[in-house]
Amino acid sequence: MVPIPTNKTDLVHGSLHATGKGKFRAYNHFEPQRGSYDLLPFRLHHMPDDRYLVSNEAGEYVLLASQDLKRLVEGKLEPTDPLYADLSAAHFLYDETSNSAIDLLAVKVRTKRDRVADFTSLHMFVLTLRCNQSCPYCQVSRQSEDRAAFDMSEEHIDKALDFAFRSPSPAIKFEFQGGESLLNMEGLRHVVTGARQRNRSAGKAIEFVAATNLTSLSDETLEYFKQEDIHVSTSLDGPQDLHNENRPYKGKDAFGIVRRNIERARRVLGPDSVSALMTTTSKSLGRVKEIIDEYIEAGFSEVFLRPLSPYGFAIRGRAFYEYEPDEWIAFFKEGVNYILDLNAQGIQFREAYSSIILQKLLSPSGTGFVNLQSPAGVGIAGIIYNYDGAIYGSDEGRMLAEMEDHAMLLGHLDDSTFEDVFLSERLFAVLSESLPESSPMCTGCGLLPYCGADPDYHYAQSRDVRGHKALSGFCQKNMAIIEWLVESLDRDDERSQILRSWGE
Repeated sequence: MVPIPTNKTDLVHGSLHATGKGKFRAYNHFEPQRGSYDLLPFRLHHMPDDRYLVSNEAGEYVLLASQDLKRLVEGKLEPTDPLYADLSAAHFLYDETSNSAIDLLAVKVRTKRDRVADFTSLHMFVLTLRCNQSCPYCQVSRQSEDRAAFDMSEEHIDKALDFAFRSPSPAIKFEFQGGESLLNMEGLRHVVTGARQRNRSAGKAIEFVAATNLTSLSDETLEYFKQEDIHVSTSLDGPQDLHNENRPYKGKDAFGIVRRNIERARRVLGPDSVSALMTTTSKSLGRVKEIIDEYIEAGFSEVFLRPLSPYGFAIRGRAFYEYEPDEWIAFFKEGVNYILDLNAQGIQFREAYSSIILQKLLSPSGTGFVNLQSPAGVGIAGIIYNYDGAIYGSDEGRMLAEMEDHAMLLGHLDDSTFEDVFLSERLFAVLSESLPESSPMCTGCGLLPYCGADPDYHYAQSRDVRGHKALSGFCQKNMAIIEWLVESLDRDDERSQILRSWGE
C-alpha cells in the first residue's frame, strides 16, 4: 500500500532517504512541485483480464491497464488526461488544487465503518438444541425433541437480556435460533416479554426474527407473531426432491409442509415478513436454475446461494468435502447469470450475496453482513447466547463448541459481566489477529475493502484465526466473485445496470 505522510516529522523519520554521501535530502525536496501530484494510499489487485484493480480505504476503485498504472505511480499523468480527473475524484491522487482531498477521504472511510461505533446490534438466543429434522449438513449437534434439558432456562434468558440492553447500539435485533426454535415457545415468549419491558426505559429500536423450519407452526404461534411483529426466517433448499433429501423429516414431505406454512405465515404476517435461506450441497450442483425457479414460484424476491460451512454434521458426515470451491463458484455464477436473464425479461429478482458485495463496491455506506466486515463482526456486530448460558461471538463460534472446541468461548451468563466479555483478551485477540489490514496476503490486496475477516471459518480450517489465505476456501470464493462482479459492472450494458441496481 502506498503511504501518505501526515506531517513533516513523518517525512523526516519515515520518508527521507540517504544520498550517495550519506546525507538526507531537505524536506522541501519532497514537497509537490506546481503542476505535479502526490499519491493517496491505495492497494492493487491483478485482474484476470490483465488489468489492475486499484482501490483505496473508502472502497473507491478504478480499473487500470498496466501502462496507465505505471504512469500514475511515476507521476507522469497530465492534468489534461481524462484519467487524471477520474483518479483525483476517487481520491487516488491530489495536487495543489485539491487541498481537501485527504479530509474527504477520511469522511468516506468513517462513513464506511460507522457501524463499528454502534457496536453489537445482533443478539442471538439459542432457545433449544431440540430439533425434529435430521439434516445431513446441520452445523450444530441437534438433540431429539424430548430432551428438554437442552432448552434455555428463564434465568439465562433474563441474564442475556440484561447483556443485550447494555449494548450502546440504538437498534437491537433479537434472533431466535435452535435446534428448532419453535420447540421452546415458552422461552421465546419470555425473551419478547422481557425485551419489551426493558425497552420502555431503554428506548431502542428492537426487532425479532425466529429462525425456524416451520414444521411446528401453529395458528396460535402465528397470531402471537403477528401481535408482537416477529418475522420468520426459514430454509428452502430447492425443488421437492432436493429439499426432502437435504432436510429429512420423519419420512414426511418436508417440502410440502414448508411451502404451505410459508403461505400461511405470509397471509397472517404480511408478504415481507418471511425470508428463506438455501444451503448448497453436492446434490444442489447442476440444479441452480431449478432452485431459483422454486424461489420465484414460492413468491420470494431473492435467493442467497449459500455454500456449506465447515462445522457440525457438515464435517462429521463429510458433506463439506463433497465439492470443491471452484465447483460452488461455477454454480454461483450460473445462478446469477440466470437471474440476470430473468431480470432482462422483466422478472424482478436478485441474488443476496451478490447484492451485499455490490453494496460494498458501489455504496458509500458499509454493510451489516457479519462475515464481510473488518474488523470481524465477532462480538462487536453480533453475539450469541447458547442454551446452556455460554456466550460466543458468533453462531459459528457456538458451532465450533458443539464440536468440542471452545476456542471462541467468551464467557458464561452465570459468572461473566458485560465488561468481562467485551473487554476480554480472547475477543481482542481474535479481532486484532484476524484483521485483514494487517494479515499476510490481505494487507496489500486490492480486494480488501470488499472482503472481510471470517476468523471462525479460518480457525475451523487451520486452527488459526488468520488462516492460510492461499489455501482458504473463503478467500478463493470471495476473490472469484468480486473479480467477476467488477468485470461485469465494467461492461456498461443492460446486465451491468441490473447489477448496479442491486448494490445502490
